[in-house]
Amino acid sequence: MKIMASAEHPEGKKPGREPLSPAKRKRLEKVFEHASKKVAAGNDFDYASELFTQCVIGESGNINYVRAYVENLQKKYNNNKKGAPLAQFKERGARSALKKALAQEEWDEAIKHGLKVLTVNPWDTSALTGMATAAAKLGDRDCELFYLKCALMANPKDPVTNRLYAIALSERGFLDQAIACWHRVEEAMPEDDEAKRAIAVLTVQKARSHGEFDDDDATRKLRVRAQQQEELTLEGKLQHKIQREPQDLTSYFELAQVYIGDERYQQAEDILAKAYKISNGDPDVREKWEDAQLRHLRQKISKTNDPEAKQKLQQEYFEKDLEGCKNRVERYPNNLAFKYELGYRYLLTKRYSEGIRELQVAKNDPRRKGVCMLALGQCFQQIKQYRLAMSHYESAIQEIPDRDAENKKRALHLAGRLAMGLKDFDGAEKYLSALAGLDFSYKDVSALLDKIAELRENPEATEPHGGGEPETEPEADDQQGDDRQDGSN
Repeated sequence: MKIMASAEHPEGKKPGREPLSPAKRKRLEKVFEHASKKVAAGNDFDYASELFTQCVIGESGNINYVRAYVENLQKKYNNNKKGAPLAQFKERGARSALKKALAQEEWDEAIKHGLKVLTVNPWDTSALTGMATAAAKLGDRDCELFYLKCALMANPKDPVTNRLYAIALSERGFLDQAIACWHRVEEAMPEDDEAKRAIAVLTVQKARSHGEFDDDDATRKLRVRAQQQEELTLEGKLQHKIQREPQDLTSYFELAQVYIGDERYQQAEDILAKAYKISNGDPDVREKWEDAQLRHLRQKISKTNDPEAKQKLQQEYFEKDLEGCKNRVERYPNNLAFKYELGYRYLLTKRYSEGIRELQVAKNDPRRKGVCMLALGQCFQQIKQYRLAMSHYESAIQEIPDRDAENKKRALHLAGRLAMGLKDFDGAEKYLSALAGLDFSYKDVSALLDKIAELRENPEATEPHGGGEPETEPEADDQQGDDRQDGSN
């Protein structure tokens, strides 16, 4: 079955993406065809969902894949508009990961985590609107519209979703549908001036496109009003709205997003600080504020050339990041994903005992067990508990799935170097050879294998323990807080 690419992006090529290879496209088409047959037979929605997931992850901008994925799940739940029983309490890890991916502008990751949330409720408004944001950023506008349309199915009168859908529709030129959405916003929020302004602007645009203007006073006034509103920037509208309705937190969040989009992180930080004060310490607002602070620090780090100043900023970044993780763990004490994140931050800030405490709890999450064991190995190695470190590296190698190639290679590299330090050359050769089989160019693996061969030939050359000091410090990229072990597999 031939799947057509979006008309907006010929041959499936999207902004910032490499085009699919013919072989991969053909494989995805075969998977899609097989999944479609399962749906048609109506006897295995779960298996079809797994197959459609492969398709969407492989080509997230293919509207046919996305539509088939969602519609299959809707059929599974008999179009009940609420998904599985107690769906709101399921896939909490995926919900948190989706939120984090959106905050860090990791759009493909946001789509992946959103798919997991939809498996328990394909009408989940929060997940669908988040995926719509990611799709828009990736240039997948057809998918953006579809996600927002699905979000409205559960609650067609929801003003927030209608607002997002109206904006997306108007950007695509679907003026009648956009006006209808804005009317629903106006009905739900009669005092919302933005809805009134948008309806006026779109009505004039529609009339202008159809050549329907006449000279009556009402039409002229409408056109002038619309033109005035068009001249106002979104930033100015939001600032004006905050002045008129200082208790409406939504305007603060939208304005902060405008600043973030323009990389004006100081202003985003300032406006969210005001929102936090107005909210009387709302933890959701605090998380948004913390994310803005981290973005601002990352910007400072990237623009700083002075090594000493950069080091201070990096330390400030890690401390602020650690504080945010602590707050999340306090708020969600049973969320093992946050436990892992906190434990890993302790590792990065050289607080190894605290890291061990958090990671030993977090390893009970089967999805993160491998990366937890890897981080625990690094903590134990730093406090010179080398045997414990090695046993955890060995567990990490077994637990980390092959699809998580970077963490698998990191575990093999650390185990190999530690084995050399312990003079276990057989073990070192085993781990480093396995690493070389995956990626012969990885760091110093070639040199380490040569060193092992040299030491076997000349045992007298062996140095006391620590001469082949194993790598224990976090990776260089970790120092900027961007290369974190991802435990979501």
